[in-house]
Amino acid sequence: MRDSESTSWPQLITFGEALTDLVRQGPDQWRSVSGGAALNLALAAAALGLRSACGAAVSCDTFGQALWASSAQAGLDMRFMQQNGHEPLLAVVHQLQPPRYFFVGADAADLHFRPEELPAGWLASGAVPWAVFGGISLAREPLAARLLSLAEQARAAGVGIAYDANIRQGLEAAQAAALQRLLPLADVIKLSDEDAVALWGSVEAALLALRAIARPQAWLLLTRGAGTASLWHGAQCWEQQPPSIEVVDTVGAGDASLAGLLLSLIEAPHADGLRHLQHAVAAGAAACLGGGATAPTRAQLDAQLKCLLASSSPPAA
Repeated sequence: MRDSESTSWPQLITFGEALTDLVRQGPDQWRSVSGGAALNLALAAAALGLRSACGAAVSCDTFGQALWASSAQAGLDMRFMQQNGHEPLLAVVHQLQPPRYFFVGADAADLHFRPEELPAGWLASGAVPWAVFGGISLAREPLAARLLSLAEQARAAGVGIAYDANIRQGLEAAQAAALQRLLPLADVIKLSDEDAVALWGSVEAALLALRAIARPQAWLLLTRGAGTASLWHGAQCWEQQPPSIEVVDTVGAGDASLAGLLLSLIEAPHADGLRHLQHAVAAGAAACLGGGATAPTRAQLDAQLKCLLASSSPPAA
């Protein structure tokens, strides 16, 4: 494929849900925010400078139009997003501390995503380096079955597969079932300590289960909030403490950390694992500097990387 042709495709496509968060601000006040694991990750990757797309279906009403507009404004490849006349998918966040939420949209637009309407040629060898799956989309049928089949097709076509658990309350069983099919396909696996406890009861049990199911050379990123993050690749393991920052909130930090890891793997595929982990940690930290699912810029990522490098450098003699 000629260089001019290959650059017409995204470097990263996220498949899953693009939804609207309805966040309670007071007894009678609500704020609507564009969100969803797949969309947040695509926006974070785009803000870091990657050519990105979100493979999702949204509604045609005011909520769907806002999702479409924010995606286009961020520079996503809109050939991969679809619109249909079904109801919007909403996440109603009725309590922030601790988070309490529920989903509305039994027959929402996301369930009617049609992989057969994706642009022709994107699965051609070398066209798209990475496809990402995960989130609540893998617990919502018939969408889950379509996405799992799509992941298998992408894997067979040589596309790198990344999986982000993003386990949510009440959906653990369905997400765990999808995980069993996706893990053997994935080149990159990302989960938080909360994901690990929700599915396996402990981080230690999660690591044992993952090593039994996952591909031997898969990258495994484990985040622990403000605690030390770990990255495994085969028998090798690297650890990195996040930089000390003033946290505004942590919404979208996990999505940003995976975006940072994939950015590093795309830019420097043969680099040391510590470099990849530092990019993941720095991107996650940068996302915590703004309110909501704030997509960190490349400048913010670089600033956090400098903080990490400075804190790990030996003191001057």
